[in-house]
Amino acid sequence: MTKGALLVLNSGSSSVKFTIFQVGSKAQDQVSPLFAGQLTGIGTDANLKAKTSEGKLITNESWADKDRGSVPAILPHLLEWIETNLPADLPLKAAGHRVVHGGETYDKPVLVQGDVFKKLADLSPLAPLHQPQNLAAIEALANSRPELPQVACFDTAFHQTQPPLSTTYAIPKRYTDEGVRRYGFHGLSYEYIAHNLRENKPDLAKGRVVVAHLGNGASLTALDNGVSVETSMGFSALDGVPMGTRPGSLDAGILIHLMRTYDMDADDLEKLLYHQCGLLGVSNISNDMRELEENSDPNAQLAVDLFSIKVAKQIASLAITLGGIDGLIFTAGIGEHGPIIRKKICDYLAWIGFELDVAANDANEELISTESSIPVYIIPTDEELMIARHTVNVLSA
Repeated sequence: MTKGALLVLNSGSSSVKFTIFQVGSKAQDQVSPLFAGQLTGIGTDANLKAKTSEGKLITNESWADKDRGSVPAILPHLLEWIETNLPADLPLKAAGHRVVHGGETYDKPVLVQGDVFKKLADLSPLAPLHQPQNLAAIEALANSRPELPQVACFDTAFHQTQPPLSTTYAIPKRYTDEGVRRYGFHGLSYEYIAHNLRENKPDLAKGRVVVAHLGNGASLTALDNGVSVETSMGFSALDGVPMGTRPGSLDAGILIHLMRTYDMDADDLEKLLYHQCGLLGVSNISNDMRELEENSDPNAQLAVDLFSIKVAKQIASLAITLGGIDGLIFTAGIGEHGPIIRKKICDYLAWIGFELDVAANDANEELISTESSIPVYIIPTDEELMIARHTVNVLSA
């Protein structure tokens, strides 16, 4: 890939996060961020905010006059704004996208050409709230800039290394053969952490590590020598630990009960499970962990404690898969900035050998455990950088 600028997009239903990288002419290590931002409130009151890589505000302005009610409709305006703000010697060369689901077909990033888009669209039922939004952005860019190469990078790809023992459900084999299996998500985040460990903590990278990606969406993964061997999310992004508005693991009998007792159909269940459960459902207050920690309402505290103990149980479960644990990594919003949650989780796991250094944990330092503890680290994730590197590699190949 020749010298220029690279756009990385993470598109949702009413918001778009983007990062612009400068790309060197040879290797992926020459990829460096220029500026980043997000379009929020699309469909109601669109607003664009962007900052340089040093944190200097570039703009924070209303885009209501450009808002036509959807992400695809506003993307051409965003592309025009980005190109206007690029240095003259850095033309836009390509776009890389976070795509949630690659199914069993895609175990690595791929250039979107030929029948790739159709194959990805066929996976939409496996990730109904994410996949269509990711693909809508790809289609919108293809329509407005057909000459711009686009690369899809998958959240599921990193977990393709998992053995059948980790991916198989106890259901009739015919359904498994048709793709009903555990896939796992947040793979771009886990891949970044694995790379970070290899570069900065090579001894730990070779060991048995549990990574806790804790944010509004939350999951955990067991790494053995940097390879994913098991993860908490399964067939969909609903599985595992409780999240902001998702329940995590749930007795399937509850769904049968809701259908029979409350006459709920698939659409009703989808709305319930993706938008009304998790921290919000338990607390009946908020899906924001920071708000719940500060709220004295017993339901808020129940939500906080439930999240903490479920994460702790998942860590212990993954340690069983690994045959032990040599290190624990916290990442993502809550993982990187939540000392209260980290302390609760590690207190539940004191019997394994975890003990936090209170001052280091409160200060969100990198190493937050005591000398006698199994090491516990905070490592900020960077999914956008992984997408940028993958995009460069695909196009260079």
